[in-house]
Amino acid sequence: LVIPLGARLGHPIWRKALADAGVDVDTAEDVVQRIADGYVPWQENSFPGLLGNVAAGRIANRFDLGGTNCVVDAACASSLSAIHLAALELSAGRVDMSITGGMDTFNDIFMYMCFSKTPALSPTGNSRPFAKDGDGTILGEGLGAVILKRLDDARRDGDKIYAVLKGMGSSSDGRGNAIYAPSSDGQTKALWNAYHEADVTPRSIELVEAHGTGTSVGDAVEARALSGVYSKDNPEETWCAIGSVKSMIGHTKAAAGVAGLIKTVMALKHKVLPPSIKVDEPLEIINPGVAPVYLNTVKRPWVKNLETPRRAALSSFGFGGSNFHCVLEEAETAQQDIDWDGHVLIVALSAASPDALIKQLPDEETLSSWEALRFYAYDSCQSFNAADKYRLTAVIAKETTELAKLFSDIRSRLQNDNGDWQRPDAWYRSGQTTGKLAFVFPGQGSQYVGMGRDLACQFPQFFSVLETANELFKQAVGESLADIIYPIPVFADADRKQQEQTLTQTQNAQPAIGTVSLGCLQVLRHFGINADAAVGHSYGELTALHAAGYFDEQALHSLSRRRGELMAQGEGDRGSMLAVVARLEDVQALLDANDIELVLANHNAPEQVVLSGATEQIEAFAKLAKSEKIRAIKLPVAAAFHSDFVSEAAKPFGKAVAEIQFHKNSIPVLSNTTTEPYPHGIDSQKKLLSRQLAMPVRFVEQVERLYADGITHFIEVGPGKTLTGLTNAILKDKGITALAIDASLGKKSGQYDLAVVLATMAAEGQPITLDNWDAATATLERPATDGKPAMSVKISGANVMQTRPERPPTIKHSSNKMNDTSTSQSAAL
Repeated sequence: LVIPLGARLGHPIWRKALADAGVDVDTAEDVVQRIADGYVPWQENSFPGLLGNVAAGRIANRFDLGGTNCVVDAACASSLSAIHLAALELSAGRVDMSITGGMDTFNDIFMYMCFSKTPALSPTGNSRPFAKDGDGTILGEGLGAVILKRLDDARRDGDKIYAVLKGMGSSSDGRGNAIYAPSSDGQTKALWNAYHEADVTPRSIELVEAHGTGTSVGDAVEARALSGVYSKDNPEETWCAIGSVKSMIGHTKAAAGVAGLIKTVMALKHKVLPPSIKVDEPLEIINPGVAPVYLNTVKRPWVKNLETPRRAALSSFGFGGSNFHCVLEEAETAQQDIDWDGHVLIVALSAASPDALIKQLPDEETLSSWEALRFYAYDSCQSFNAADKYRLTAVIAKETTELAKLFSDIRSRLQNDNGDWQRPDAWYRSGQTTGKLAFVFPGQGSQYVGMGRDLACQFPQFFSVLETANELFKQAVGESLADIIYPIPVFADADRKQQEQTLTQTQNAQPAIGTVSLGCLQVLRHFGINADAAVGHSYGELTALHAAGYFDEQALHSLSRRRGELMAQGEGDRGSMLAVVARLEDVQALLDANDIELVLANHNAPEQVVLSGATEQIEAFAKLAKSEKIRAIKLPVAAAFHSDFVSEAAKPFGKAVAEIQFHKNSIPVLSNTTTEPYPHGIDSQKKLLSRQLAMPVRFVEQVERLYADGITHFIEVGPGKTLTGLTNAILKDKGITALAIDASLGKKSGQYDLAVVLATMAAEGQPITLDNWDAATATLERPATDGKPAMSVKISGANVMQTRPERPPTIKHSSNKMNDTSTSQSAAL
């Protein structure tokens, strides 16, 4: 409030100016008072309120704290400066705990004028850190605080440790061209000071939360400093993600450092590499593959690739040449929780009658508040009973769902009660389901870069699978499987295509699909979804066998890798595959009539088959199909799978299968080859699996057999939704329910796609544990229901003032007769 309070001291200047302009004393005093009414008045607390230190003093006063109490100023590096001071106090033994951080709410016109004249503000109104076309920053405001303790004390006291502060480095820019111009040399000093104090190498840092304001000069200087330091350790490799929270919340100035710290600590806790947004192309100095650091624009699971714990670093720089850099490390005791953000809700209602369901629908007050709606949805999942006769479920997305329209439509449909119905986001069922559930696992061709990314970042169950698979892949191949599935962001179409091609290579695709499918399976099991049977398409049969308990997770990863390697090997023409949209008998008739020797490798749907064979023969049939106006598509595969062209792989694969320990299965798995459940004898099971890769896939017959055995519900567990479409085509008009856990192929959030599967299964009456959804709600404080909360103060930024009554205008009558008339007429109106 220093500016508006100080403005009052200009009253004598205003009075003199008005007097010099010939304004009479009464009018001048009225003008001065009107201006004064626009600012907050002085009071007893005004002076303490102008002192920054009082912010810290009030906290120490209210909590009766006896240690050091002060506010420090290092401009935009202030909060890291405060954290630095707090760490020194702890190291010196002066205190046992410190509350530290930063606060900045100074965003009035004065502050905007200051940044505008620097100049630093973005004309386009976007902060785009490290973007090639970045044009400045935008201002934010906020308050952030953390608690620091010595690590041994925190462990002794059983505290929840989010991360470990390993070391901090600071420096001054020294002499430069301008006091506010950033210095690469000064920043470099702070970086090396931090790494020396933490006793770590830059190579062990995999994430840097940069200062990254979005200004072209500042970002370029920081990028040079980071690249220079990190190149000293390993100039040939790109490994460290950089980003800035300012792309999301703007530059919070004095609070910027603690905002970045909180983001980085949570990244370590949840094992996620968080993104910067709004960047279409990065600065050339950090283009992918050019420097050790790269701009991370997509959230990705942070899989452990080094022998050291996960480590991150954090920078904050301030006008005046103040540089701070700190090193953070994951806490050994930190438990990775499911990262619920409350953005996707499941409403699940059950009752003995439709009228009882209507009474449970949310009222207008609940729908008007997302906080209230979140608690309502959570409570509904806790009380939902799949055994009730009438069941209604809905999935709500915070950003896109039209709440009033959704629940108005639900109410109308329930009141009419015209039988079971569904919308894309709501499902109503009556009566009890007797149908059983099957898991369906996809094979090669379902893979795509980033598959399952949201679930891998949110669910520890998925992440654990990914980390295990990655470690086994690295031991065997020397490469990171996680980096193949979730590679660093690239910005050129050619680079994106190369990443897709790398993943599509058979030796990578099969272990990657198995990893993602198993991760999805573990997520479904967390919600109590278990199948009565399983099938897999081609490679997917391996995942199905694991899901049924035939062999353990390590065996799945081992067999996936070996199968992919063997099917990728070979010389000369290894054959091709062609997808044909036609009935099996029609394709066979064309083959016979034209003397073309191809294998019916996949019978996928009533009107879809896949042919395998010599490339020359495949091309001949493709021409024939075109002349017959039959749609045929050549598949991007390494060989003619499920034919004699890969029969050479069957023997070594059989050897790998023979070394795997098989166990008693818990559910039946239908074989691609026989369409019957896998036999009981282990020797027979291994023999059937060993030759499966060279035998045709009879998917149509498998699905029809499942239906005949009482399966009416199908969940595709893994990337894509192809098998869901095929299943619906095979069992058309049979009243079945087929769903894919990755129905949108990443176009919607993975959390939303998963919620649709869970909500649909719940409405269908399938056994499910919905009370695990959005479990973080249980720890939140519920809104007050007994009137106004005890502490409720309306505020509006920094300048809070009571509304004053309007002052009537001061009317001066002119001696001009025409003007007198005009004034009288106006007054009359």
